[in-house]
Amino acid sequence: MVKAFGGAGRAHRRFRTAADTFVGTFHRWERGISRIAAGMQLVLSPPFVLLVVLIGGAALITNGALAPADLLPFLLLGLGLTAPVAALGHGFDDLQSARRAIGRIRDVLAVPSLPEPANPVAPQGHRVELRQVRFGYEAGHEVLRGIDLVLEPGTVTAIVGPSGSGKSTPAQLLPRFFGPTHGSVTLGGADLREIGSRELYQRISFVFQDVRLLRASVADNIALAVPRADRGDVVRAARPANIHDRVLELPRGYESVIGEDAGLSGGEEQRISLARVLPADAPVLVLDEATAFADPQTEQAVRRALATLEGDRTILVIAHRLETVADADTVVMLDNGSITERGRPAELLAQDGAFAGFWRTHQTAGIDEAGPDREERS
Repeated sequence: MVKAFGGAGRAHRRFRTAADTFVGTFHRWERGISRIAAGMQLVLSPPFVLLVVLIGGAALITNGALAPADLLPFLLLGLGLTAPVAALGHGFDDLQSARRAIGRIRDVLAVPSLPEPANPVAPQGHRVELRQVRFGYEAGHEVLRGIDLVLEPGTVTAIVGPSGSGKSTPAQLLPRFFGPTHGSVTLGGADLREIGSRELYQRISFVFQDVRLLRASVADNIALAVPRADRGDVVRAARPANIHDRVLELPRGYESVIGEDAGLSGGEEQRISLARVLPADAPVLVLDEATAFADPQTEQAVRRALATLEGDRTILVIAHRLETVADADTVVMLDNGSITERGRPAELLAQDGAFAGFWRTHQTAGIDEAGPDREERS
């Protein structure tokens, strides 16, 4: 990036300056402790300890305070103590590093978790409703401003909008990664704050844009939500996600360990992430920009999976590519944290409003990216 924008010379000069500054600082620090370190190593060296014991013992023997035979235990003990004392010095450095690591772990553990309800409520069904939801990641800056939205069972609801519109925030609120600052999010008539986390995550599955796979076998990653799933369940989940054939090409198939003998592209990892939600059979599914950086195969897998999951499930799709929402039952257009339009995709296009403009912009951008040949073919 630096080279592409003609900044290689400036970057090299800054790097050399920073490196020279570091070397100078390191040399000054090293000179300050080198004498102390050298002295400690000399004092703890076996020859020095042997010499001190011999000189001291000889003086005591000459004065008659020590019998010659009693000098031998001091010689043996003195030589034997040098290594443990030197090890203690190195252990002190390890102890300091461990203390700093413990401090970082304590900082993580000190972050308060979302409180569990004292008397958990079981949802009745899987109808999702957002009522006058307001939320901001930072105080004084609201991302959602009074959102009212209902996700009915058996429907696919897609949320679209420009960057910064807040369209991904509902996907963070539904699995209760955050709580609304005002209003409520309900599942089956029960406020999410009144549902136990174990119950909640058995009813909601989600696929996010940022894929996180475990350093485990492909089968274990797909069966993450259902550890007792057999190979047939794993394969049945992999097929609609369009990843089964690729897995069979790996050295050990489904037993290949991701990060060791399974090298996957970003799109393939996304497809495994998509397959991971299928064995769970959760009644609510959240797809948060799962195709934002996907290849055509992954986007096709997402649409195929949506078709497979249709039925009585409640599906929320946060869309980056508008093709993904073409078959949605309801499209919600967000702008600046508020709903500007909602309805079926064809109806919103016919209204020629914000969504239609957003769609045209997307289509134009797609033609520009494809180049003049595609435009002529169109």
